[in-house]
Amino acid sequence: MLLSKAWETYEADKRIEGFSPYTLKAYGIQAKLIIKFFEDADIATLTTDLLKAYLANPSRSLKPSSLAHRIRFMKSLFRWCHEEGHISHNPAAKIKEPKVGKRIPKFLTEKEIEMLREACISPMEKALFEFMFSTGCRIGEIVSLECNSINWSNRSAIVRGKGDKEREVYFNIRAEIWLKRYIDSREDNDAAIFVTERHPHRMSIAQMRYVIKRISARAGINKEIHPHQLRHSYATHLLNNGAPIEVIQSLLGHEKSETTRIYAQLSGRLRQEFYQKYF
Repeated sequence: MLLSKAWETYEADKRIEGFSPYTLKAYGIQAKLIIKFFEDADIATLTTDLLKAYLANPSRSLKPSSLAHRIRFMKSLFRWCHEEGHISHNPAAKIKEPKVGKRIPKFLTEKEIEMLREACISPMEKALFEFMFSTGCRIGEIVSLECNSINWSNRSAIVRGKGDKEREVYFNIRAEIWLKRYIDSREDNDAAIFVTERHPHRMSIAQMRYVIKRISARAGINKEIHPHQLRHSYATHLLNNGAPIEVIQSLLGHEKSETTRIYAQLSGRLRQEFYQKYF
């Protein structure tokens, strides 16, 4: 089986399994690179040494995190090929990911949050900012959210996260007010909770990022702001106010507790309070 055919079949299988479209898109980029490098060779001819040579190619010098992503794709593809019986052994089985130091997520201070809040000028901007910050949702989860997913009675919404898993998220009164004002101001019939300003249709991830960038430019904060920082800030806010890690993990939709525990490193204030209390 040629590499291109293996990827095509793998992608179809993983789509059925419920892999995120964003994961499959990222894997698609990796598939094109490896297919091009090996000139669409038969997968049965690829050995561990050949795969290592591909990873070590000087023209593809990558940061450890990017290299780890490439290896994860490779291991997933060849493991699937082996399990499906397309190859007799898995040449990627013994390839290890590089050790990647866990970076502490960047978050915004309370002052910066207020500056961004004041920089919002339209109901759409105010609704998007407040909803994004008060729910801690990933941008992809908000983009795919629809109006009928909102439960106004308890200020909650059902979002579809990684692995196509649904979870309930909650928003505060401020977000409720601006969300209702924004929805009431719209004259379109699109099902999406957030739509483009011109010729209204579901906002894309790129368009939503642009809105946040536009708000941050007005706020005059001297650092690059991106939507995921609002998610980090949400988690940090919960932690600083005493929320247990397990609760934060559930609200964020993290599958592994280790992913959530990195936020504990952010909370210098909380650590200092514990030190003063117990030392």
